[in-house]
Amino acid sequence: MKIAVDFDGTIVENKYPEIGEEKLFAFETLKQLQKRGHQIILWTYRTGRELDEAVNFCKAHGVEFYAVNNNYPEEKPSDGLPRKINADIYIDDRNLGGFIEWGKVWQILTDESMEALESQYNKSKKSFFLKLFKK
Repeated sequence: MKIAVDFDGTIVENKYPEIGEEKLFAFETLKQLQKRGHQIILWTYRTGRELDEAVNFCKAHGVEFYAVNNNYPEEKPSDGLPRKINADIYIDDRNLGGFIEWGKVWQILTDESMEALESQYNKSKKSFFLKLFKK
């Protein structure tokens, strides 16, 4: 699955434009999700030098993103298009109710019901193509 993750207030405490302290279990959770095959996209308000600092901070903590503020690595930013990321899940401190902490994120994303949902999602993607090319 593609998972879009915010930086300030989610991976680190919100001290924008500075970089806040790392949130408990943030990097451990992101690394484990990557090991399970999920594509992690950094989806943040930051741009320019501040974005580079955030990406380098994450890299120094062992997390390199599938894409940064884009849907895929090769995507070119466009002034005419919104920066909405096409992801299956969004992890952000601006969710209704606020950020739920990384331990809870891990529980939700590794729960058996989530694995069943992911399996069903993958089956539906395959069945679409089978239907499309099936005679």
